[in-house]
Amino acid sequence: MDIDQLREYCLSKPDVVEGTPFGEDTLVFKTRNKIFLICGLDNSPLQFNVKCDPALALELREQYSCVIPGYHMNKKHWNTVIADGSVSIQLMKSWIDHSYELINKGKITPGNKKQ
Repeated sequence: MDIDQLREYCLSKPDVVEGTPFGEDTLVFKTRNKIFLICGLDNSPLQFNVKCDPALALELREQYSCVIPGYHMNKKHWNTVIADGSVSIQLMKSWIDHSYELINKGKITPGNKKQ
């Protein structure tokens, strides 16, 4: 996965905005005004942080060498994924999906119904 694929995938999700609130070298993707993915633009290979259920975060770190505790983040809830080619793009997309879904969990829609 490269930065263009990452951006395209994140922006294809509903209600996602991107920005650089931490400086021009860090790309941030938000939904509901909450961050679900942070990506340093100067890293080679590409690396990005995603939110993760704490139990799953530990499992993924044990199972995949490209998944480490979230760099500069709460390590209980965030993983850093290194796009080094050791896992499929589809698997990385599933981790992005999980992060996005955690942020949208319990989203209130018109009429006060949860999605």
